[in-house]
Amino acid sequence: MRRARGGGGVSGGAGAGAARGVRRRPDRGHQPLLPRGHASVGVEAGSGEFLRLVRSMRNGSDIANFSELRLTAHSGTHVDAPGHVFEHYYDAGFDVDTLDLAVLNGPALLVDVPRDKNIIADVMASLRIPKGVRRVLFRTLNTERKLIWKKEFDTSYVGFMKDGAQWLVDNTDIKLVGVDYLSVAAFEECIPAHLVFLEKREVILVEALNLEHVTPGMYTLHCLPLRLRGAEGSPARCILIK
Repeated sequence: MRRARGGGGVSGGAGAGAARGVRRRPDRGHQPLLPRGHASVGVEAGSGEFLRLVRSMRNGSDIANFSELRLTAHSGTHVDAPGHVFEHYYDAGFDVDTLDLAVLNGPALLVDVPRDKNIIADVMASLRIPKGVRRVLFRTLNTERKLIWKKEFDTSYVGFMKDGAQWLVDNTDIKLVGVDYLSVAAFEECIPAHLVFLEKREVILVEALNLEHVTPGMYTLHCLPLRLRGAEGSPARCILIK
């Protein structure tokens, strides 16, 4: 996740001729949508190349470049809808198209979780999150270990245990939970914790956030998933504004 800042670009005429001599802009460090596995389906080495140039101007055979994007709905920074872990919600159409944008956008609290610990009930209580806070981003040891940048799925990541998820649902006003790895739930309790969060369709999960370059505190969060009707998850672009 990045703080909002002014963007830049290269101006020039259209076509290959006008692009000659234009230097490639530097990488701004934005989090890419990396092809990784997901905790609920086991450990994978990745799903292969997710972006492919299918028509190219390089050899002069086409008038424009066209790329093809292939990735799972739970790749990179993404949101989970209730249909992700509940079949009856999936059948009823509770997909990402039904997620409340008013929950996905607004004031958010970034907190540091005690290191080397999964998020259990005692950890949640120790964070002393004030009543009325509706969006919380949890930064854990995953960020220090830079796990979201690794291609292969790492089962040793920090996440919510079932009792930690239940404590949050029972004792806070939180409606959006953001975490710094591909799954909100610890590997050993992946499905049970997801079930707690999504059972009442009141909590939105945002996973695989890049929280490296921000400090704890209050921000304005903007998180916009793709509007994919029928999908139980979707890649999303999320930013924080101080």
